[in-house]
Amino acid sequence: MSIKINGINHYAISVADLEETIRWYGDIFGFTVVKRSEIPGTGIQVAHLQGTGFLLEVFEAPGANPLPEDRKVPNQDLMTHGNKHVSFGVPDGRKAKEELEALGVEIAMVAQVDGTYGVFIRDNTGNLIEIFEEA
Repeated sequence: MSIKINGINHYAISVADLEETIRWYGDIFGFTVVKRSEIPGTGIQVAHLQGTGFLLEVFEAPGANPLPEDRKVPNQDLMTHGNKHVSFGVPDGRKAKEELEALGVEIAMVAQVDGTYGVFIRDNTGNLIEIFEEA
């Protein structure tokens, strides 16, 4: 018997600068802050950002290790076990790519596999994000 789920509730990332990340996700994707907190006794700051259909949970931990360079490159990141990226669906991938470039967002990779179109970018900390064209 399987467990029935409602869908994705949230996706969590760790970042170097919480305030910069809040601005970045707001400016690029229109996310808004719905809650801020701190994990008691740790100094770890938390923000919940509302996106379309789910929350992005963002952590800033003092003294955290930076994201390794190979985790910032889509195909290299596949060589390390663990979560890979969050993917945002868009109606037109090529138009989204143009809009991202106009916003100054660097394109890490364009992926065209089996008739699909996706664009990989990095957030302000280097976390991978896929922009995926949904037919």
